[in-house]
Amino acid sequence: MPPDLGKSPSDSRCHSDSDRGGGRPVSGLQTALWCAGRGWPVHPLAPRRKTPGANCRECRVRAHTPRDCPCIPAGRWCHGFHAATTDVSRIRAWWGRRPGSGVGVACGGAGLLVIDVDAHDAPLPGRERLLPGITVPPAVSLDGLRHGFHSLALLAALRGRPDPAGDSSTLRVRTPSGGMHIWYAARPGQVWRCSAGSSPSRALAWQVDVRAHGGYIVAPGTVTAAGPYTALEGARSPAPLPGWLALELARTGHLPAPPPPGSGSPVPRRAAAAVIAAGGGRAAAARTLATVLAEVSDCAFVPEGAGFSGRLNRAAYTAGGLVGAGRLSGADAESALLAAALHARPAQERRALGIIRGAMNAGRQRPLMPGDLS
Repeated sequence: MPPDLGKSPSDSRCHSDSDRGGGRPVSGLQTALWCAGRGWPVHPLAPRRKTPGANCRECRVRAHTPRDCPCIPAGRWCHGFHAATTDVSRIRAWWGRRPGSGVGVACGGAGLLVIDVDAHDAPLPGRERLLPGITVPPAVSLDGLRHGFHSLALLAALRGRPDPAGDSSTLRVRTPSGGMHIWYAARPGQVWRCSAGSSPSRALAWQVDVRAHGGYIVAPGTVTAAGPYTALEGARSPAPLPGWLALELARTGHLPAPPPPGSGSPVPRRAAAAVIAAGGGRAAAARTLATVLAEVSDCAFVPEGAGFSGRLNRAAYTAGGLVGAGRLSGADAESALLAAALHARPAQERRALGIIRGAMNAGRQRPLMPGDLS
């Protein structure tokens, strides 16, 4: 990232002066070209705003989809992130006509997943709504919890993982409202959905949304009427999406819906995400894990009488064997199993964890060696 990109000074109630930088302003064109050089498709934002400008007059009066729009193939800007491009000549033409435009990055085309943390003053919701799908135990104090930074930190603490808001290994951008965008690179084969497009519609946590396929993110260096989007100290590139976050995203519905029965896909997408996150590139172990996770995830198609407990017990025993053989970490195995279990039975986290941990402990005593994996 150019050293001055996103370095406009700004106040922030969530970060100290040590997070701020200073330097000369960077133009929208410079920012757009830098993003395009990284392979990130860009599109203009309305000057001083964080939203795309209006469509052209013809597109406003003639109803049609972005796919059918004649403007996009002709190189004219229309339809927001659907028109995003890395074509340098097109980018120069767009910003040449409106040099004050900000820069939006189409997350899907860029292979990005961005955690969008808000810091709005709002009443604290009930425990069952702080972390979708997780009821925060009464023993956990919520004193002082006021915004998305706190709910994200709570999720990380419950999973025994570092708080992503403090992850200096990846690009983090302070927003004008005092929030943060935490940029990650999706792993090959993973297609994530925005919070607004997930089914059911869910956030990752209270005041924590997801920007991914089907949406865009404001590029650092863009300045709106509310202030600048400023890159924080630390990495200037998105790091790979952590495995535990991939599992949480799958659990909260940020992957496309799993295929219907009989579609020919042996592993529903949420189980596949767990395999990608936990497999660690070890093909035989990943295939074995995929098979047992699919058996658990398939229970989602049968509300009762699917033998869920037995399938989960067998899957956890097998995963324990992989852990015992050193082919999988215990934390990743447990997270993968829990993701598949909650996909099938969303309201049974405590029961599922009991089965998983008991069977994994037993499986560790019988390691699955390379010759045992097909």
